[in-house]
Amino acid sequence: MERTINKHLVDWKNDSQRKVLLLRGARQIGKTYSIRQLGKQFNYYLEVNFEENREVHSFFSKNLDPKNISEKLAVYYNIPIIPGDSLLFFDEIQACPDALRSLRFFHEKYSQLHVVAAGSLLEFVLSDIPSFGVGRIQPLFMYPMSFKEFLLANNENGLIHILNKAHPGNPLDFAFHSKLIDYYKTYNLIGGMPEIVQSYVNDHNLLHCQNLLNTIITTLKDDFRKYKSRSPVILLNEVFESIAFQSGGKFKYSNVSSGSNQRELKQALQLLIESGIAIPVYHTSANGIPLGAQINLKKFKVILFDIGIHQQLMKLDISKFIVGDDFTTVNKGAMAEVFTGLELLHASSPFRREPLFYWHREARGSNAEIDYVIQKNGQVIPIEVKAGRKGGMQSMHLFLKEKNLKKGVRVSLENFNSFENIDVMPLYAISNLGEKTPLPGF
Repeated sequence: MERTINKHLVDWKNDSQRKVLLLRGARQIGKTYSIRQLGKQFNYYLEVNFEENREVHSFFSKNLDPKNISEKLAVYYNIPIIPGDSLLFFDEIQACPDALRSLRFFHEKYSQLHVVAAGSLLEFVLSDIPSFGVGRIQPLFMYPMSFKEFLLANNENGLIHILNKAHPGNPLDFAFHSKLIDYYKTYNLIGGMPEIVQSYVNDHNLLHCQNLLNTIITTLKDDFRKYKSRSPVILLNEVFESIAFQSGGKFKYSNVSSGSNQRELKQALQLLIESGIAIPVYHTSANGIPLGAQINLKKFKVILFDIGIHQQLMKLDISKFIVGDDFTTVNKGAMAEVFTGLELLHASSPFRREPLFYWHREARGSNAEIDYVIQKNGQVIPIEVKAGRKGGMQSMHLFLKEKNLKKGVRVSLENFNSFENIDVMPLYAISNLGEKTPLPGF
C-alpha cells in the first residue's frame, strides 16, 4: 500500500546533503514495510533486525567505526555494502543502544552510505545517550494510515483528487459527499493500522477487522512488559484504557480508577506518550503565535494514536455506527474529536513531533471550549468539532470576539459551506486544513 511517507523517503535518498535517517513511531504502523519499498530502488539492500538477531550486537560492542561495522555486516549477511549502491537498514534499533550510538559516526565518517534506522520505544533508550545525534541524525515521524491513505488503499485516487480541490467556496457534489461519509464511517471502525486496512481491502469483512484490532491491542499490552522497569504493567494497562474513555475532555488522573498516586500515573502516561501510543493535546491561551509558547502543562487532553484502536477499546455498537446518520449518539462525539486530532497530526510536517492544542475557558456561567487551535499562514485558526450536522457555535463566536479573529472552522458531517465568519468543512476533509498548502480564505 502506498504511503505518503514514501515520498519523503525518496527525497532523502536523492539528497546529496542527507543525514542518517531515523524513522520513529509506534509499533505495527508500517515503518519496516516503507523502508523495504525504498530498498527496491537500490542495487543492494541489507536489513539488520536487532531484536531477531542478537549475534550482530557484538559488531557494535567495541569499535563504532562505521566502515569496520559495515565490513563485518557485509560478510555476515553476504550482501555488499557499497556507498551509492546499498541501503543499510537498522530495524528495531532500540534493542541495541550501541548501534544507536554508532549512527552519528556513520554520518561523520561514512556519509556516502545510505543508512536508515527505525524503532519503537526509542525515547527510552535515547534518554540514556547524552547529546544523541544533534545535527547528525534526521528524524522522520510516522503514524498509522491517514484517511486519505485509506482512500488510496481502496483505489479511490479520483475521489482524493476531487476532495483536494474542494473548499467552502467549492463544495462537493452530493454523490461524492455521501460516498466520502460512508468511507469515513468505515475508517472510524477499522482505523489506520496497515494490517487492518489491508485486511479490509482484501475482503471487506468488518468483523474480521475487529478481531484483528483486538489482537493488536493485546500485542500492545504485551509490549508494556518492556516498560515494567519504569512503571507497573497493570498501571500502564489502566492508563491506556482510560485514555479512550476520557477522550473529549481534560485528562484527569483521578479518573483512571487506580489506587496509585498521581506521580505514578503521570509516569505511566508519559511512557505511553514516549512510545507513540498516546498523543497529548495541550491547552493554549491562543493569544497569538506560536501557540506552543502559551500552553498550560497542567491542562491537557490525551488521544490514542489510532481511531480503530480507540473505538475498539470503547466497545461501541458497530451496527448503530454503520446505519446511523448522526454520530452524536455514539460516544457523544468524542470519536469525531479524536479523528480530527489524528488527521491534523497526519497532515503536519513529519520532520518534527508536532503538538496539538485546544482552548478552554472555565468561568462561572461562561464556560467555553474550542476543540483544536492551529496556526496556518501566520494566523490562529480555531476548529470546533461537531459529531453530526447540528450544534451551537457559542464557544466559537466567543473565541473569535475575545481573540479578535476574523474566521473560524466548524467540522461536521455537513458538506463544504460558509456562513458569516465560519467556514464549514466535512470531517473527512479536515486534513485539507492541516496540510501546508494555502486554502481559500486563509
